[in-house]
Amino acid sequence: MSRDGTGGAVPPSDSGEPSEVTEGGREHAYRPSDEERCRILDQLPVPVAYFGRDQLLALANRAAAESVARPAESLVGLLPGEIEPGLYMEGGQGLVEAIERVLRTGQGELYETQLVMEGSEHIRQAAMSPVRNAAGEVEGVSVVTLDTTDQFWARRRLALLNKASMRIGSTLDVGRTAEELAELAVEDFADFVTVDLLSEVVAGDEARSVLHRDSISFHRAAQCSVLEGCPESIVAVGETHAYDSDSVVGRTLIKGEPARMVLDEVALRRWRTIEPVRSQSMRDHKIHSVMVVPLRARGVILGTTLFCRHRTPGAFGAADLQLAAELVSRAAVCVDNARRYTRERATALALQRSLLPRRAARQKAVEVTARYLPNTDGAGIGGDWFDVIPLSGARVALVVGDVVGHGLHASATMGRLRTAVRTLADVDLAPDELLTQLDDLALTLDREQPADGPEGGQVAGATCLYAVYDPATGHCTMARAGHPEPVLTRPGGSAEQLRLPPGPPLGVGGLPFESAEFELPEDSRLALYTDGLIESVGRDTGQALAELRDLLGRPAHSLDEVCDTVMETLVPEHANDDVALLLARTRRLDADHYASWDLPSDPAVVADARRRVTAQLAVWGLDDAVFTTELVVSELVTNAIRYGGDPIRLRLIRDTALICEVFDGSSTAPHLRRARMFDEGGRGLLLVASLTERWGTRYTGTGKAIWAEQPLTGVEDPGPA
Repeated sequence: MSRDGTGGAVPPSDSGEPSEVTEGGREHAYRPSDEERCRILDQLPVPVAYFGRDQLLALANRAAAESVARPAESLVGLLPGEIEPGLYMEGGQGLVEAIERVLRTGQGELYETQLVMEGSEHIRQAAMSPVRNAAGEVEGVSVVTLDTTDQFWARRRLALLNKASMRIGSTLDVGRTAEELAELAVEDFADFVTVDLLSEVVAGDEARSVLHRDSISFHRAAQCSVLEGCPESIVAVGETHAYDSDSVVGRTLIKGEPARMVLDEVALRRWRTIEPVRSQSMRDHKIHSVMVVPLRARGVILGTTLFCRHRTPGAFGAADLQLAAELVSRAAVCVDNARRYTRERATALALQRSLLPRRAARQKAVEVTARYLPNTDGAGIGGDWFDVIPLSGARVALVVGDVVGHGLHASATMGRLRTAVRTLADVDLAPDELLTQLDDLALTLDREQPADGPEGGQVAGATCLYAVYDPATGHCTMARAGHPEPVLTRPGGSAEQLRLPPGPPLGVGGLPFESAEFELPEDSRLALYTDGLIESVGRDTGQALAELRDLLGRPAHSLDEVCDTVMETLVPEHANDDVALLLARTRRLDADHYASWDLPSDPAVVADARRRVTAQLAVWGLDDAVFTTELVVSELVTNAIRYGGDPIRLRLIRDTALICEVFDGSSTAPHLRRARMFDEGGRGLLLVASLTERWGTRYTGTGKAIWAEQPLTGVEDPGPA
């Protein structure tokens, strides 16, 4: 007799069957028999199976038998995962270990596996629960199986897209982005993947429309396979190939929509870039399923991606096509970003290189060599520059500068400052005066930028070092605006850092610049550089300067050798700043190229000056220049006597041109003017300007010098830098 919840007896039912009272007081007058329980179990739409202590199948309902396409009676007595004695379902071997664990531990377990039956793949999740007897001992395991294929692929799709967002586009390199797409796809759902980009995309140019093309030219950017060496492809990475516009790929590109297809060997041969393969395993695998997905970003076709299967038995489905389309769509944006970066970087580098000197200046005062290395971060361009500017009197100006920041704005600002330096150098300003004018320009450029804009204030902090070397005297005058001091290596090999008066960076304003003068022996090496050479992360600047002096002091056969040694030693592989290095070996004018005479302030001396010049030109073998030079000397010496003052000195220099200079003690500069018909004077400078290639005035410590240059034939061009 049973008892209810209060301990009272439960009366038997009128039918004689056992009865039961629930907590709510309702009677259950009926219990199903074992036969009925089996019928109920058999009609459940969910596969259910029972394994005994011996881990052999004792019971399976109809849904379980149908899931493996076998009669239920033939499954009884088989081990988990077997469909015939000794024959396991692909992916079902792990069920044995899972059921053994449940029998041993008495704890339920969820087991998910990918089963392949008759060419179709299903993801099944088995809920395994221990079955206990009346004594509480585990006597078997019940297994309820659910088909979770849709949920599995949804999770896998989300996981793949999440992985794609982290792995694709890790660099701004078109080729590497294509490789990341191919590698990721092969890991998850394809056996062979190719990524072909339009040839212009690889070069960083805008992609042209694929419409109205007879054939579409592609560059194989990447390919990846589950087989080593990508034997599926007859096109190597880096090669160019083409598809006809009426081919499967061509039509897919023109439509701009992904497509999938099942191929036989004959159809596969039409692709001309892939072919059937024989795997290294015992079974032959041939490409049987292909998806073609255009790489499309911002409405423009950039290329195409092919996904192939040969080892995986199942063909690509609609879900695979949707997943591939989303994957390629994300990769296409990254490819387009990399393409834009490639184009912008190439444009910026072209701009910067066009602003730097491409040929050695025509001068003989110094032997020059230089190196420029852009940074490897960001756009790879900055505001470092160097220049060699010929000046009057065979002198030369050496310039090195650095604009803070990187990018197009820094390069454009560098170009403006470099042009300004050349313009100011052309009027022969002293180094300190030139930097003062350059500082004013930097302030003007700053004011032109909006204060709250991304480019505001970027000129402030630009640095510059300006040096003028005179080969006639060996004197070098320098001034700096916040720039590192140069290093001088004397002929004996001792290297020292020249101490220059400190000057504020350009664009600060309000502070003066000062010059310092040094006498440089012939064959000295002067090194001018930007801070990127000695400043880098994790390196002490003082130690880097000491190493630079040591490298510059070592004997070398050429300036190129010194430059290469310095750059290879001091510049890290991944430089985070631009580096500019300018080396100049000094020369001196000897008696064969230089003549000078002090003249009294007497008009009678003009004829004597002409005779001296004529005699000197005869020594130099420049008889053709005698007539013009006599006229120039007459005019310049006469002007110095009439309008200038003592001391008066005439200097003749044979360099890349024939230079005539007249010094006087006055600071009043002459002006070129056109004389009227009845004027008695005013034609001298006009005559000088007409007879010579160029002329000008520069100021000295004691007055001024008026100079004029005549071209000389037969003088060799120093050639490229």
